[in-house]
Amino acid sequence: MKKTVKLLSLAAAIFAGLSGTAQAEGFKIGADVVSSYVWRGTEISVFNGGLGDSPAIQPALSYTFPGIGVVVGAWGSYAVTENSGHRYKEVDLYVAVPVGPFTLTATDYYVPFVGGTNRTFDFSSDGPNVVEVSVGYAKDNLSLLAAINVAGNTGSSSNGVQNAKYFEAGYKFYSKDGYTAKGVVGLGDEDFYGDQFGIQKTGNIALVNTGISVSKDRYTASYVYNPDTEASHLVFMASF
Repeated sequence: MKKTVKLLSLAAAIFAGLSGTAQAEGFKIGADVVSSYVWRGTEISVFNGGLGDSPAIQPALSYTFPGIGVVVGAWGSYAVTENSGHRYKEVDLYVAVPVGPFTLTATDYYVPFVGGTNRTFDFSSDGPNVVEVSVGYAKDNLSLLAAINVAGNTGSSSNGVQNAKYFEAGYKFYSKDGYTAKGVVGLGDEDFYGDQFGIQKTGNIALVNTGISVSKDRYTASYVYNPDTEASHLVFMASF
């Protein structure tokens, strides 16, 4: 089961936003429009009848508690086009707690799929939810992230992806004339973030996400290459 990075892979928007700059107190709403949905080095393509190889609209809603900086929020992704009468949908809920330069986050990824029960809070091993806990760190131009799946559909121990892990480092290396550029390198369990449809490995950690993103105002263009799948993506995003 795959999800989104905001800057490079367009789905870690939650972590990039919360780990970097503190949000204003109170409610915040917004949305991204992306040319395709890429998360941690992988494009959301066919997933149990859903279609991810499509432009997508990704709304967001959050609330930051005054004084303590704790953020609760929801984030979604909705494919514009259908595949065999089905349209990819994702709704994520999260809680983020700042601790100095660190951000501790718990996220429930909800991805209904064809033939599933698709109950919103079904955390069974074959259900539509994955619960992840992560810790993010940000200082100056450097950002770090470590995440692990802890509940729900975390994968099967028989193929080595149970409690899949992901590690990422990002660095902003350019800021001039309104443009900023950032590079990202990510490692993850090979069968969850990498060659999941190939020969089953044994839970190896592999390089699954590399790339660069350039932003100006509300626009971001990202080139993403996954060395494990040998697939590359060029994604455009507009934020509102």
